[in-house]
Formats: sequence, C-alpha cells, structure tokens
Amino acid sequence: MSEVLVPVLIFLCLLVASLGSLAVYERLPAHHRDENTHAIVKLAANLFVVMTSLVLGLMISAAKNTFESVDRNVHAFATDLVLLDRSLVEYGPEASDTRQRLLAYVQRAVEGTWRASDKPLIDDVEAERIVTGVGTSLRSIKPPDAERAELRGVALERFQKVLEQRWILVEQSEGTIPPPLIIVVGVWLTLIFASFGYRAPRNIIVVAALLIAAALISTAIYLIIDMDVPFSGPIHVSAAPLERVIAEMQR
Repeated sequence: MSEVLVPVLIFLCLLVASLGSLAVYERLPAHHRDENTHAIVKLAANLFVVMTSLVLGLMISAAKNTFESVDRNVHAFATDLVLLDRSLVEYGPEASDTRQRLLAYVQRAVEGTWRASDKPLIDDVEAERIVTGVGTSLRSIKPPDAERAELRGVALERFQKVLEQRWILVEQSEGTIPPPLIIVVGVWLTLIFASFGYRAPRNIIVVAALLIAAALISTAIYLIIDMDVPFSGPIHVSAAPLERVIAEMQR
C-alpha cells in the first residue's frame, strides 16, 4: 500500500463522513434525532474511540520497534563490512580484487537503498550480482601457507555474516503492519468522524475543526506507515554507517 495514498484516502473518508453527517442531520426523521438516539450514537462512538486508540498505540509500537531493529541491523551490517575489509587488508595484495568488489557492492547498496527513488530496497539484481562476485573472488584466492589459509578462513566467515545481515535487512525492508489492520483502523476512524457531525452546529468553526482533526489523524497514519518502511520516506534509517564504511575502505 502506498505510503502517501493511504493517508490521503483516510483523510478524504474522514472529511466526507464528518461533513456528510453534518449536512444530512437536519434532513433525518425526527425519531432519528431525539435524545435517546443521540445517547446511543455517543456510546458507540466512545467504544470506537477506545478501540481505535488501542490499535493505533499498537501500530506506533510496532512501527517504532521495526525502525529501531532495522537501524541496529544497519549498524551491525556496517560493522561486519568493515571487519571483512580489514581481514582482506590483512591478507595482503592478493585480496585487492575482492576489496574492490566489496567496495562496489557497498556503494551500490547505498545508491540503491537511500538515493534511488525507483529502488527503495537494499536488495536489487545488480547488488546481488556484485555481492556474489565478492564471494567468488574470495573463494578463488589460493593461500600459499597455513597463516594465509587461516586469514582466508576468517574472511570467509565474516563474508558469511555479511550475507546473513544483508538478507535480514532485505526481509525487514517491507514493514510489519498488515494492510488489513490499516483498513480496519480507517473504517473505525470514519465512523468516529461521522459521529462528530451528528448534531454538531453547522458553522465555519465546526467545519474547520473537523478539517484540522482529519488532517492531524491522516498525518499520524502517514508517519506510522512511513516509519514502518524504514528505507524510504522522510523518516528513514540513516545511511551514515555505510557511508562511513565506504570512506574507511577508500583510505
């Protein structure tokens, strides 16, 4: 679901529900506008408010946990990349081709994840090809002695950790909040706003208040969805750890 389209649709639904209820109230039959009906509408609206508040709290918590988890994993990924590069440097000039391939992969990962609007994920075909080449180049190195063989073994272990961290980030890049939950919350909010227009005074202050409230709720939904997809949007995981890796590898 689009990070922008969903909040916009929710905003329109809230606005139509509240202003529509405000507009049609005077046209309702008299028995639909009595005090007993109003009391039941208020009770039902309060129930929806409580349930929606609980679900929104859970959504915020889930989005926050996803964002923090991905941020930690990006730092761990950067650490593993630096350690792999240090292992290759320690091995010697024979590993220079592998280092260049590794540098090209990190640069591609940063470009494809944070700077390319059409590639919002850390996973893409070109990055897959480059990282596969890193492993092929590393395995093709022939150690001349036991010491170099040990260094190559350490480098292979660290390369395996890099692959594991990469796929963890790929799996986390899509978010965890299911679309049906967002739809349910949108429906509940629409019903709540419809109740706001019931028996409300028909004046510009009420209309402005409903408009502002719909905008605030839609913005909150947008921020939750955006935080849940941590590699895109205004709230995203920083690329600084991997940029520092690139700077370190280019020294």
